Amino acid sequence: MKSPAPRLTRRDFVHTTGLAAAGFAAGPLIIPSRLLGADAPSNRVRVGHIGCGRIAQAHDMKGVAASGLADVVAVCDLDSKRVVAGKAKVEEYFAARNAPKPEIAMFGDYRELLARKDIDAVTISTPDHWHAQLALAALYAGKDVYLQKPMTMTHAEGVLLRDAVAKTGRILQVGSQQRSWGPDEQFRKACECVRSGRVGRLKAVEIGLPVDPTQPDPAEQPVPSNLNYEMWLGPTAQVAYTEDRVHPQKPYDPAKGPERPGWLRHEAYCLGMITGWGAHHFDTAHWGMNLELSGPTRIEGKGEFPANKIWNVHGAYHIELTYPGDIRMTVSDKLNNGIKFIGDEGWIFCTREKTAPATASDPAVKPTDLKPLDASNEKLLDPKGLTVNLPHSLEHHQNWLECVKSRAQPLAPAPIAHRSNTACIVSWIAMKLGRPLNWDVKAERFVNDDQANAMLSRPERGPYGAARFVAGRKA
Repeated sequence: MKSPAPRLTRRDFVHTTGLAAAGFAAGPLIIPSRLLGADAPSNRVRVGHIGCGRIAQAHDMKGVAASGLADVVAVCDLDSKRVVAGKAKVEEYFAARNAPKPEIAMFGDYRELLARKDIDAVTISTPDHWHAQLALAALYAGKDVYLQKPMTMTHAEGVLLRDAVAKTGRILQVGSQQRSWGPDEQFRKACECVRSGRVGRLKAVEIGLPVDPTQPDPAEQPVPSNLNYEMWLGPTAQVAYTEDRVHPQKPYDPAKGPERPGWLRHEAYCLGMITGWGAHHFDTAHWGMNLELSGPTRIEGKGEFPANKIWNVHGAYHIELTYPGDIRMTVSDKLNNGIKFIGDEGWIFCTREKTAPATASDPAVKPTDLKPLDASNEKLLDPKGLTVNLPHSLEHHQNWLECVKSRAQPLAPAPIAHRSNTACIVSWIAMKLGRPLNWDVKAERFVNDDQANAMLSRPERGPYGAARFVAGRKA
């Protein structure tokens, strides 16, 4: 199928969308076999990037290119300007390695990219409300997936995606890159020390997160000719366009880096920092607690929600969770950004502070005098004599690509990522309802609470949506 030209209009995008939809539905999905044979380790992974915005350009494209394990052969975005920018960014990263300039096809519809049999794997770097459907489509097209966090927008989508990974046997890595945080590896080291009993009996965990700012609603604007806005909305409600709802239209300033997009502040597309950075910190907390496949049993929270129609994600918040073993977790914007494990023999703290931020546009955090890896007594951090040794990985994309080739499980697979994302989502529900909730970890339902259980999923606007996609496959 012919790739879109660099200067696509919105009409061109809509036209190719229709063609791709017809072709995608016409026949069975074909699983690429090039990486599944006995000679698979000798092959380079052929990757397509879906989503060419801030986190893709600053993080995912860089990670894949730097690995030396992959060839990038395609980029895709619903904004034609960002498709061109994404292609240029990939070429820039390969040039920095003195690698040959890659031949990259450009697409305005993900279904065209997934239809290519020569693509083995994809990165998905889109707004949260598109994560589940894109990942499901990629899995059933036979592609391995690197999926930006949070894993899904809703708990129900997480169940569908976790089940699809098990059914298809594909490799899925969620972007909880604190598991691969090098070179200091403070998150892994903290978790090893806690799980080795350095703090004694673990009694409490504190998670500090920032908040995203809000501002008054802007006026409605015309939809840019380069953006397929109708498809960008996907399963969410049809609403008027404003740039603050989506992403900046001006090119990124090389000196400042990519700007933080507006969709991160709107609840139809993101739940706010409770999932934005919460997905990272809850994952690290579960890792250190040795409860990666479990979750809280009781949640109580409160949060401030602005009355704005556009930037309406939570502001200040305070959440209390109870985990098996009577471990009490507190999550608040008033705490130091990071994770603190507290036991009856001391505490261990880990954070990204004083290390390179994930992107230049990360939100401001509460200043702290604590070190990236700190403890009530430095002896608690002595690497000698640890009884638990967790997997080492200094780069999350490289870990994923190595697993694509070996077929081993990556550091942040679907079952683990679903549980940490679930803890974030049930915390958000508790903030919304403002009353205590009891959670059945095994059944993955609130106990005797229809109102709370109804919030585990969301209505989907057709023809989009993860549940609709799965239902369509069964029909």
